[in-house]
Amino acid sequence: MKLPTHKRDFAVNARLPLMMGLSVLIGLLATGAAFVLLNLIHLCTNLFFFGTFSFAERSPALNTLGGWVVVIPVIGGLIVGLMARFGSDKIRGHGIPEAIEAILFGKSRMSPKVAVLKPLSSGIAIGSGGPFGAEGPIIMTGGAVGSLLGQCVSLTAAERKTLLVAGATAGMTAVFGTPVAAVLLAVELLLFEWRPRSLLPVALACAVAGFARILMFGSEPLFALQTAMPGATALLSCLVAGVLSGALAAGLSLALYKTEDTFARLRVHWMWWPALAGVVIGIGGLIEPRALGVGYDVIDDLLHQHIAMQVALALLAVKAVMWVVALGSGTSGGVLAPLLMLGAGLGVVLSPILPGGDPTLWPLVCMAATLGATLGAPLTAIVFAFGVTHDANAFLPLLAATLAAHGFVAVTMRRSIMTEKIARRGHHIFREYGVDPLERHYVDEVMTVEPATIAASMTVREVLAGPFGADQQWRAYPVIDGGAVVGVVDRTAMLAIQARVALDSRVGDALDKRDLALALPQETCRDVATRLASQGLDRVAVVEDLTSLRLAGLVTRSDLLKPSATHFDEEHKRERFWVRRNYRMASKGQ
Repeated sequence: MKLPTHKRDFAVNARLPLMMGLSVLIGLLATGAAFVLLNLIHLCTNLFFFGTFSFAERSPALNTLGGWVVVIPVIGGLIVGLMARFGSDKIRGHGIPEAIEAILFGKSRMSPKVAVLKPLSSGIAIGSGGPFGAEGPIIMTGGAVGSLLGQCVSLTAAERKTLLVAGATAGMTAVFGTPVAAVLLAVELLLFEWRPRSLLPVALACAVAGFARILMFGSEPLFALQTAMPGATALLSCLVAGVLSGALAAGLSLALYKTEDTFARLRVHWMWWPALAGVVIGIGGLIEPRALGVGYDVIDDLLHQHIAMQVALALLAVKAVMWVVALGSGTSGGVLAPLLMLGAGLGVVLSPILPGGDPTLWPLVCMAATLGATLGAPLTAIVFAFGVTHDANAFLPLLAATLAAHGFVAVTMRRSIMTEKIARRGHHIFREYGVDPLERHYVDEVMTVEPATIAASMTVREVLAGPFGADQQWRAYPVIDGGAVVGVVDRTAMLAIQARVALDSRVGDALDKRDLALALPQETCRDVATRLASQGLDRVAVVEDLTSLRLAGLVTRSDLLKPSATHFDEEHKRERFWVRRNYRMASKGQ
C-alpha cells in the first residue's frame, strides 16, 4: 500500500532555518539583558541602602539606616510611578501577563521603550527594597528584545510571537539556569501551541542562553540541595502538601486582586500608587529586613531549614503583605521569587508534621507546588524545582504534590494570577490545549469526488435551463474549460451573470478568473475553512495541482464540519461496550 506523501506528523515549515538562526542571536541578547538587569539591581541596592556606587551583590537586610529605611521604598516607588506615567504604562506589573497580552492581542509587537524602561524600572523597584524577583522583568525585557528583532525582519505575527517567547524564556534561563523549565513555561503559558515551528526556535534560544549563562554566572545551581529518597508512605503527605499549596496559591491570587481593586478606588492617580505601597514595604522592612529585595538567600535558608519556625512565620507573613500590596499597586517586579519564598515557608511549617520523607524535602515540594498552582504551569514548576536544586530524589514527590495543587486551583478558581489581569481588560484566555479536528483531517478525506460539472462552452441560457432549471440536482457546479477548472457557480452567481451579459454568451467567458479560489487535496480542512471564511465563499473546487488545474473534487462548508461532528461524538457520546457485550453473551446462553 502506497502511503500519501502529504500526510505527516508535523507540518513542513520552510522558514524554520531562518527562525532558528534568529533564535541563536536572541538567546545571546537575552542573556546579556539578564546580566544587565541583575547588575542594575545590585547597583540600585547599593545606592539606595548603602550610599555606594557598586555592582557588588549585597542584601538590603544588612543596611544600617534604622528608621530611615521606611523612606527608601517610597522614593523608589515614586520614581517607578513617574517612569510609568511619562514613559510607558506597559512597565507596570510583573511582566508575564503583559507578554501574554502582546502575544494574543497585539500581534507580538512591543515598543523599544519597554525594552529600556522595564529593566530600569524593575532595577529601581527591587533595588529600593521591593519584594520582587528579577524573572518577571527579564521575561518582559527578553520578550521585547525578541519582538523588536522580529519587527526588523519581514515576519508574520506567528513568527514574531515565536521570537518574543524565545527572548522571554531565554531571559528566564539566564536568571535561574533552568533551560528545560523555561521551554515548558513557553509551552504551558506563552506559545498557546505545540508545533515544531515555534518549539524548536524557543528551545534553541534557551539552550544558547543556558551555555552563555555559564560564562557570566557559572554553572552551579541556584539553590543546591540533596534530599533523601522518600518512602511509599510519603504519597499521602505529598497530596496534603499539594492541596495546602494550592490553597495558598489561591489565597495569594485573591488577595492580590482585592488589593488591586482597593488601589483602583483611591482618588489619586495611579502614578502615586507605587509610592503609597512603598510605605507598607518600608514598614515591613523595618520589622523584618530580610523581607526586602529579591531574597534568594532567604529561599536558600528556608530550603535548608536554617531559619527557626517562629522567625520563618514572621518573615513570611511580612513578605506576603509587602508583595501583595506592592504588586497590587502596579509596581514593576516579578512574582516567581516571592512565590518560591512563600511556598518554601509553607514547607518549613509542615515539615515537622508530614511523615514519610526527609524534613528538608517539604520546603522544596511546597515551593514547586505553590509556584505551579499560581502560574497554572505544573510541569514548569516540577522541572524548575529540579533545575534550581539538581535534586533528582525529589522528582516523584514534586510530581504528586504539584499536580495535586494544580488540580485544586483548576477546580476552585476561574483564572490564574497570570490571566486575571488580562481578563479585567476585556480579554478572555482559554488555556487548555487540544488538536483542532480540522487540522487532523485533509481535504481529500471530506470532499465530494467526481462532482457534476458545467462545460465552459455552454451558454448562459443553457446553464439556466439545464443544471439550474426545474430539475436542479446540485447547489453548485465547477466550470471546466479544456479539462481545467475556471470557476464554481451557483444559482446566485448565474443570476448575477445573467444580469450583465447576453444569454447566448459562454459561461466560461463571463467568469472573473482573477480571484479564482481553489483548494488542493493535501491541504488541511483548517486551511480551506479559513480561505472560505476570509473570502466569504460557501464552496471551492479542489484541483490536482495548481499547474494543470485538473478537477479532483468539490468541498463545501458542510463538508468541513464533518471532522467537528466526529470530534463532538468523541467528547460527548458515552458508551459501555463491556456491559453490552456481556448482556449479548448472556442472552445467547454463552
